[in-house]
Amino acid sequence: MNTFVRRYVNAPVEAAPLAVFRILFGVMMLLGIVRFWSYGWIDKLYLQPKFSFSYFGFEWVKPLGPYTYLLFALCGLAAIFVALGYRYKWAILVFFLSFTYIELMDKTTYLNHYYFISVLSLLMVFLPANAYFSLDAHRNPKMAHQYVPAWTINSIKVLLGIVYFYAGLAKLNSDWLVEAMPLKIWLPSKFGMPLLGHWLSQEWVAYAFSWSGALYDLAIPFLLLYKKTRGPAFVLVVVFHLLTRVLFPIGMFPYIMIVSTLIFFDAGLHHNILRGLAGVFHWSKASFDNGKTLMVKKSHGTRLKHTFLMGFFAVQLLFPFRYLLYPGELFWTEQGYRFSWRVMLMEKSGYAQFKVVNGQTGKWFYVDNADFLTPFQEKQMAFQPDFILEYAHYLKEHFEKDGHKEVAVYVDCQVSLNGRLSTTFIDPDVDLAREKESFEHKDWIIPFNDEIKGI
Repeated sequence: MNTFVRRYVNAPVEAAPLAVFRILFGVMMLLGIVRFWSYGWIDKLYLQPKFSFSYFGFEWVKPLGPYTYLLFALCGLAAIFVALGYRYKWAILVFFLSFTYIELMDKTTYLNHYYFISVLSLLMVFLPANAYFSLDAHRNPKMAHQYVPAWTINSIKVLLGIVYFYAGLAKLNSDWLVEAMPLKIWLPSKFGMPLLGHWLSQEWVAYAFSWSGALYDLAIPFLLLYKKTRGPAFVLVVVFHLLTRVLFPIGMFPYIMIVSTLIFFDAGLHHNILRGLAGVFHWSKASFDNGKTLMVKKSHGTRLKHTFLMGFFAVQLLFPFRYLLYPGELFWTEQGYRFSWRVMLMEKSGYAQFKVVNGQTGKWFYVDNADFLTPFQEKQMAFQPDFILEYAHYLKEHFEKDGHKEVAVYVDCQVSLNGRLSTTFIDPDVDLAREKESFEHKDWIIPFNDEIKGI
């Protein structure tokens, strides 16, 4: 154990990989913010909707009206400062808070890679990523260190390994491996794609993609760790993520993962990257090669930081398995589905028609969801139980303000999962206005009428 701690935790290692990671992270985040803004998604996703779906416990996080643009600008500015290593500690903290706030404003926009960015930026708050090749180190030589403790780099590798490996574990189920679902649905829809279109319509290709995707996710962290397989593994990373980018609309995530995996390479590659950047920005890289090692002083603050980081990784390891606390099929109930690195595992669609009943008069009417939700919100709401419940409560409050008394809300909801026929999803006799959101099992979800074996 002592040998492990000395080698992988406390041993001084070159800070260049951490510096390159900081720079590329900041650049990718800036590009992501600019892309989001330029596509008009701030207005479409956060300003146009009349109603925002909230995460349980974060109902207070709401879009800020026109100031939402200022929030995105702040996040982009923080990303620039992170890349430059300028006032890094404040910059990465502001980035983490602003980016996470953005993602909490409406859970309709939830994506695994947004969660990954929030988790990664939180980890970076505790890393000395400005110790080398940064404006902070340039302006204050006392902050400049060529060597940092090994854990500061290995912690990023561990987080990336968890993301990949858990994504692979999640694919070990009968729908993915035995039925090739949902790829059997998605790939044929790309039949018009040049070169690949003809192949994507063939069933065996869906099976090949399903099995190779699972094997890739499970193996790639270990292949990247081992020096002899690192080069071919990185080629696999590039091919895999570029192919997923071509086939599926998943934004910046493939590029983020490609540049992130560079952290696994030895310091020599990163020094070459920094020499190239030094030439572009007319910096003297040699001025940062001072041979100094960042020494971690034993203090109360250091112990608190280490305790937090141990708790951080404990959560990352255990939180994805919280679904085991709930009865029923995970893909159906989605209780414990989010924040668990389950990436593109299901094709789920639904239809939800809400009936509002005036408890005093007994009169009732159906709701036109388009009066309250955008098409994107309605699509996501129709098959996710926590969305359905929150929307039912919103309808109750809205129509009570409109003069109706003792409002009850019922829903006729039909859902299809991975090509199965649509079946009733929510008990139509349950008044959802009386049900409370919590971490407890939602017993008003109709049990799944099939079986999906696996993890």
